[in-house]
Amino acid sequence: MSTSFDPASTATQLATSYTQNAYKLLSTQSTAAQTTSSALSKLRTALTTFESALSSLSSSKGVKTLAASFDNTAYASATATSKAATGAYSFFVEQVATKHQTSFAALPDVSAAGAGSLALTIGGSNFGVDLSSADSDGDGKVTASEIARAINASSANDGRIVASVMSVNGQNRLVLTAAETGAAGAITLDASGVSDGALSGALSAEKLLVQGRDAVLWLGEQGSGVKIQQASNSFTGITGVTVNLTKAMASGDKPVTLNVGDDAAATADNVKSFINAYNTLESLLDVMTANATSSGTAAGSFASDSGVLALKSRLGNLLRQSVGGVRLADYGVSIARDGQMSLDQTKLEAGLKAKPEGLATLFGSARTGATSGVLGSLAELARSWKSADGQIASRMASVDRTQKSIAKRQEALDQRYESLYQIYLKQFTKLQELQNSMSNASSLFGSLATTS
Repeated sequence: MSTSFDPASTATQLATSYTQNAYKLLSTQSTAAQTTSSALSKLRTALTTFESALSSLSSSKGVKTLAASFDNTAYASATATSKAATGAYSFFVEQVATKHQTSFAALPDVSAAGAGSLALTIGGSNFGVDLSSADSDGDGKVTASEIARAINASSANDGRIVASVMSVNGQNRLVLTAAETGAAGAITLDASGVSDGALSGALSAEKLLVQGRDAVLWLGEQGSGVKIQQASNSFTGITGVTVNLTKAMASGDKPVTLNVGDDAAATADNVKSFINAYNTLESLLDVMTANATSSGTAAGSFASDSGVLALKSRLGNLLRQSVGGVRLADYGVSIARDGQMSLDQTKLEAGLKAKPEGLATLFGSARTGATSGVLGSLAELARSWKSADGQIASRMASVDRTQKSIAKRQEALDQRYESLYQIYLKQFTKLQELQNSMSNASSLFGSLATTS
């Protein structure tokens, strides 16, 4: 009798045959769970990217962009927000604001012990600096650099005076500069409290570098217009506009003109940014919800998912809403049958002329707590899906539970496989032993028959 079979191989084949369908089912379920988890992560990333794009369009300038520019940029520049008051404004820049800056003759190194103190005044308030404690390196001397450091480090100074040391012709000069522009930033230094005569003398030899001055600006012509005097070179008297003065004009010059109006090109770029952000999300949702085709293209991860299909539909409906009596179509934005948007810039410019304030109202804001318009509606929908208690988090938790359940079933099935394998191995090992015994007996009988 032949022993042509291997107990281990036979046990493996039978245990595998008994469990293979269950293994295939678990493998299919595990793959589906992993695919769903990956798709949910991709959707969450896409919604986060989309929301970020909406938020960036909700900045202070907004979707509708206004431009502020001078007809002569040598004397001032300007920026505008979406809330700027449009129009033309005449300005004469009589004087720009400056920071007070003064310097002192070459300062000698002096003994720290009993060095005395300095008294400084700026903006009507004063503070003192103890020179005896200014020796930062502990060598017993106080240098110009250590005096500057002590002035800057004084809590009473609070950054109002910036002290530095400048080398001029090989000698160190102490330079004091006001942190802010304006006449109120004038600096005075009193060295009467300094003990060393040489240092006191050097600190008394002041050289004014720049006189602190206020900016003087005329709305209209110099002398006959409205005079504006302020410490800063930044003028914000026009709603939504910031004017930055850079250079004084000569007496008798004609005023420069500031024009504030729509920036059609920049506005179109903002609308295109919105369209591109939406189209990217829409394209992803198209792939995720696509049905299988006869040509063999597999169905998308959410082809039959009512929730994701509802999200896709809701996004499209929000684009078609009316806000303040206007729609995206009024500003040249159209939506094709495939859900993709496009912009007709000519229609956008026509819409801005017909309803100049409508675009800002239509788009609104995506800022959390202050949402409005199309941007706000889309942002709230995106947040509702990707929030901690939103759809994606809920679905991810469900997938996680499914994966844990599959893992437990896999473990149980592995144990079942091992149990079956051991049973079959034991049975076929005994059968092999029986076959071997019978084969040996047959050989013995054959030998006896031959000898007889």
